[in-house]
Amino acid sequence: MNEDLHLPPHAPRRVPLIGHAIPLMRDRLAFLQGLRAHGPIVRITIGPKRVTVVNSPELLQQMLTSKAGHFTKGLLFEKLKLFGEDALPIAEGDRHMRRRRLMQPAFHRQQIDQYLRTMHSTVDPMIAAWPSSAPLDLKTEMQLMTQNVVMAALFSTTPDRATAHTILESVDTLFAAALRHALLPIPLLDRLPTRRNRQVRHASRQVRAAVGEIITDHLARPDAYHDIVSLLLSVREQDGTPLTDEDILSEITGLLAAGSETTAVTLTWLFHELSRNPDLERRIHKEVDTSLTAGPLTAQTLTRLAFTRRLVNESLRLYSPAWLVTRQTCQPVRLGGVDLPAGEDIVWSPYTLHRDPSLYPDALRFDPDRWLPERPQPPKGSFIPFGAGKRQCMGNEFALAEATLITAMVASRWRLRPVPGPAVRPVGAITLHPSALRMSAEPRQPIHDDRKAI
Repeated sequence: MNEDLHLPPHAPRRVPLIGHAIPLMRDRLAFLQGLRAHGPIVRITIGPKRVTVVNSPELLQQMLTSKAGHFTKGLLFEKLKLFGEDALPIAEGDRHMRRRRLMQPAFHRQQIDQYLRTMHSTVDPMIAAWPSSAPLDLKTEMQLMTQNVVMAALFSTTPDRATAHTILESVDTLFAAALRHALLPIPLLDRLPTRRNRQVRHASRQVRAAVGEIITDHLARPDAYHDIVSLLLSVREQDGTPLTDEDILSEITGLLAAGSETTAVTLTWLFHELSRNPDLERRIHKEVDTSLTAGPLTAQTLTRLAFTRRLVNESLRLYSPAWLVTRQTCQPVRLGGVDLPAGEDIVWSPYTLHRDPSLYPDALRFDPDRWLPERPQPPKGSFIPFGAGKRQCMGNEFALAEATLITAMVASRWRLRPVPGPAVRPVGAITLHPSALRMSAEPRQPIHDDRKAI
């Protein structure tokens, strides 16, 4: 080894053979949070595998922007190929840029006006169907809601509740497998004939069958649709050939998976916090009762929901759904005075970054007003719920509009109350979700009697 190389320091309490595997598996969130005390870059080991953890917002900004060419998406995204080999969230290099340019028009801001009406017509009957004062599994309800929004807005289809449940459970199984194999990178683990691996293969078949039906219907009735599936079916590669069926299947599956889970858990945490903060709840009720008025539902409507949007931002900060992100060096690179060789696995945690008290005063307090324009804002690179640079989530505006609108629609009709049970705690799994959250929906009347419905 070159003696001049500056290597990352190892985190303390490393155990021979297994490294840091025990604290990582026992409480992965607390373990990652504790690593911030050991500097901007620190190395951990999981069995024989070494992993470098980046804690500094300045260095993260470099990784995602000026030095992005030195990194690929890394171990977790490699495992997400369960959703397809070359879907946009996973693709690398020129292939990624071509797919991104192809699909970018579907997520331009001017498209939001069109999507908002679809979001509303999809979500409204689902919210209206909630039983009054009966317990709801809030995370599941939000997952079904956001999944249906993605399917209705981007694929022009809305499945029945049973089919939606099947898709949801299958996507959850695939996400869980990807995370499990990334955290325990044991060679051939995903090829053994275990019960879990059989479940993963079954889940993959279920998702692919559901998406395949969407593609088949679009092929049979091409003039009936003008959506992202139609776009994929019409596109031609550089040599003039259409995308393969596998390519289209992968793109649609990737969008479905990426576009629903993260927004759903953000909404779940948001209503958990509202139920614990009566003053915040009163403020959102006042805002929605005066802002959701008759007339076209447009992006202008969202500008009147400023407090609601701050609630969304604060939920994304305190409970960043993508709690763990990976990269891998594809060539040697120096980062913050540390030399990283090619092939180095990198991780960082938006969850721990967003809870760093040196970046956010009173960091563990849910305070939507920290996002008021007159308040001091965190340093650049300190708030990255959608990433940054060329790999920033292309659907961030879609997700923010969706989360803001669904929050306002729920708050205009219901007051959600927690059902007695175990204390709610964050779990770093597929996304950062509550350990359990059952809530009952109590009907509420608008503050202003002269309010008109949307």
